[in-house]
Amino acid sequence: MSRPMKIAFLASRNGSGFRAVVAAIEAGEIPARPCLLVSNSPRALALDFARTHGIADRVIPTQDDPVAADHALAEALSASGADLVVLSGYLRRLGPVTLARFPSRIVNIHPGLLPQFGGEGMYGRRVHEAVIQSGAAESGITIHLVDGDYDHGPVIGLWRVPLTPGETAESLEQKITSLEPARLAETVRQIATGELKLPD
Repeated sequence: MSRPMKIAFLASRNGSGFRAVVAAIEAGEIPARPCLLVSNSPRALALDFARTHGIADRVIPTQDDPVAADHALAEALSASGADLVVLSGYLRRLGPVTLARFPSRIVNIHPGLLPQFGGEGMYGRRVHEAVIQSGAAESGITIHLVDGDYDHGPVIGLWRVPLTPGETAESLEQKITSLEPARLAETVRQIATGELKLPD
C-alpha cells in the first residue's frame, strides 16, 4: 500500500505487545501508524500509554451486552481506518461482526504452542501450568490470525522455547513474557513491509 499501514490494538490490561509495536513504529522500524487502542476495561494501563503517545482510545465494555459491544467495536475499528488489528492481552472473545469486518486481518499472540496448549480458558499462567503438568520438553510463542474459535486460525509465527530442569510455571511465564513483545513487533513489521503476506 502506498501509505503507512494503520494499526488498531485491543488490550485488556497493560498491553506490553501494544507498547512494543508502538515503540518500534516510533523508532522507524515499522512503516505503520497506530490509529486506535480499544480496551474493555477503563482501568487498563494500556489506555494511559495510548494517551501519552497521542493515540486515540476507546473503552468498550463487553460484559453487559456482548452483541452491542461487538457492533460498537466493529464500528470503532472501521472508523479508525485500521488495516490491521493487533490483540495485546485482550481477554474477550471477538464477536462475529468484528470478525467479518476484518477477515484475516486480526492478529493474536498466545503464550504457548498451539493447538496443544490453547482453547477457552487457556491464557496467562494457566497455559504455563498446563505445559509444566504435561511434562513437555518445550513451550513457545504462537502468533496467529483470529477466527471464531479460541486460539484458532492460521499460524503466522511460531517460536519454540526449551524448558530447563526444574522449570516452574512461574519461571516459564517469565521466560515467555520477556520474549513476546519483540516477537509480536517483528511479526507486525513483516506484515507492514509485505515480507509476510496475509491471506486475501
